[in-house]
Amino acid sequence: IEVKGESHTLLNLLRENAWKAGAQQASYMVKHPYMSQPILIIKSKKAKKVLTDSAQMIVDDAITFEKSFKRALKK
Repeated sequence: IEVKGESHTLLNLLRENAWKAGAQQASYMVKHPYMSQPILIIKSKKAKKVLTDSAQMIVDDAITFEKSFKRALKK
């Protein structure tokens, strides 16, 4: 999948979580940092599910961080 307008940050998170979601292979590449869009590669029998699960893991982690951060600010 070509991911327009994103950087290593999001792709690295998706790649890492794809492994946790059961991907047989998960990686990404950027052919040229200024002239091409990054490409996310997920190999799995259910690649679409792995990708959506990976994205949901990122959302869940962000929500958990937000709650922890708000609790820390109250102390």
